[in-house]
Amino acid sequence: MFLIDIKMAWRNIWRNPRRTLLTILAVGFACLLLVFMLSFQFGSYATMIDSSVKIHTGHLQIQAEGYQEDPGIRKAIAKPERISSLLDTLHQIAAYSFRAETHALVSSERRSYGALVVGVDPEQEFRVSSLESLITTGRYFDPQNDNDGLAPVLVGRLLARNLQIEPGDELTLLGQGRDGSIGATVLRVSGIYSSGMDEFDRSVVHIPLQVFQDVFSMGRAVHRIVILARSLGQVSGLEAALERELPKDLESAKLQVLTWDELQPGLKQAISLDLISGAIFYLILILVVAFSIMNTFLMAVFERFREFGVMLAIGVKPGRISRLVLTESVFLALIGVSSGIMAGCLVTMFFQSHGIRLGGTEELLQQFGISGRIYPQLSLLSAGLGPLLVLGITMITALYPALKVRKLRPGVLAVK
Repeated sequence: MFLIDIKMAWRNIWRNPRRTLLTILAVGFACLLLVFMLSFQFGSYATMIDSSVKIHTGHLQIQAEGYQEDPGIRKAIAKPERISSLLDTLHQIAAYSFRAETHALVSSERRSYGALVVGVDPEQEFRVSSLESLITTGRYFDPQNDNDGLAPVLVGRLLARNLQIEPGDELTLLGQGRDGSIGATVLRVSGIYSSGMDEFDRSVVHIPLQVFQDVFSMGRAVHRIVILARSLGQVSGLEAALERELPKDLESAKLQVLTWDELQPGLKQAISLDLISGAIFYLILILVVAFSIMNTFLMAVFERFREFGVMLAIGVKPGRISRLVLTESVFLALIGVSSGIMAGCLVTMFFQSHGIRLGGTEELLQQFGISGRIYPQLSLLSAGLGPLLVLGITMITALYPALKVRKLRPGVLAVK
């Protein structure tokens, strides 16, 4: 009997091929749109995170406790080499580098501005950040050139414009050392970089870590150990491993591990807000499709009152007719959802390879360090979440016509 019902349901949905095809197309298009849009969102988030962390923060950082909330030159990791031996054993880590930083007055011949001075290891920094690739004028730190005895410095585009300096010009730093002494030195501008993030380009200069440690009396101490994971999905596992294995303190400085979302709460909030607005749009889309499908099912039921009356008159139970209608609904939903998933995956895979250029939003995206091209990211979640919701809501809406059939009586249908 079950096989007979399946054959009847399959035959019934093709009795009106135009209506069936329109219903399948409506479900399929909704699923295609959901698969592509979810993949596009996830891809844009991954691009935003990767671009942002590779400019400055890394996926994770090890710091002295409280440094993130209240940075101070004395809140330092005194013996970073002890942590290096641990980091070298963790296969989830793609690269790591040491940084030290403080605020200082930077002066050219014409102007002076306050800036964040970041000491980086030239031989390791390019592994955890895109700083080297951001150089637009001049060059990255060049160990083969001693710049006439002056250490090199990299300056952001906007700060260089404010200071009216170019590569080759001298720049003076004046700040306070870790021991309370005056830290001062003269540097040679090696390169000017442009990250696209105005605040970063306006307020940060980079110098070699060893120069920073000498000028500001840091010894071997650093403020941040910046870590780049092999993939974004390994960050949480890497954080747990570091918290488990990390020395609890180094010379009375308690250590903490921070992930990218703790280091950049604004980016996380922007992603959360976009997810909420996207979820509202998707919900509206699914509801519109669901009501259109329910209307189609109801019309099909109304058109078949005479057929149902004959079936009831010859002894077919109302429950079996309801199951027949539900089976027809299942066929329509499954065909539409499966075709939508396949089409959505094909479209997404194409743009995943070629990218989508968003010319009108380049300036906005550059604030997050992103180029004008976004690559969707197809995954099981993006391919399955939307279509499963469509399938579930479609089946729920199909219950109403099926329950309506259960209330039919042969006598009433005869009058109609």
